[in-house]
Amino acid sequence: MATGPRYKVAFRRRREGRTDYHQRLRLLLSREDRVVVRKSARHMQIQLVAPDANGDVTMSSAISKELAKYGYEESTGNTTAAYLTGLLFGYKALAEGYESGVLDIGIQSSSVGSRVYAALKGVVDAGFDVPHNSSVFPSDERIRGEHVAEYMEGSNLPEVFDAVKEKILAEFS
Repeated sequence: MATGPRYKVAFRRRREGRTDYHQRLRLLLSREDRVVVRKSARHMQIQLVAPDANGDVTMSSAISKELAKYGYEESTGNTTAAYLTGLLFGYKALAEGYESGVLDIGIQSSSVGSRVYAALKGVVDAGFDVPHNSSVFPSDERIRGEHVAEYMEGSNLPEVFDAVKEKILAEFS
């Protein structure tokens, strides 16, 4: 381990790989509400978070587990579920009176067409205002799950996607 008067131990959350403090500072200085997108192997979670002097305040949220009540029984850790979760979040946030935010993906790597950007596309399609570049979104075929239906016999993911999307639209229209 390094020692000496010039050695500085990094913050614990940075050492654990959980927080990028330079990015977080830029987001906080913008004074905008943040659309925080987090993914795990099994789920997607999206929150609208406002900075406060006493800590961040979550104002609205959606998690991919909630898709079950709309009839979605497929895997919740894929691109289709990420889009639907983003769509659900967007409508919930608009119904609660919030209109805009900036995307916060944390320390997740930013790659074109990823689940993070599928969730962002869902949020934007709901009418929530988030600054973005459309070139990072996955294709519509990928979002609907057609790439899975091609090689997986008996997969009806595109039909399930359409049905769940209609139910979400019906609830919030």
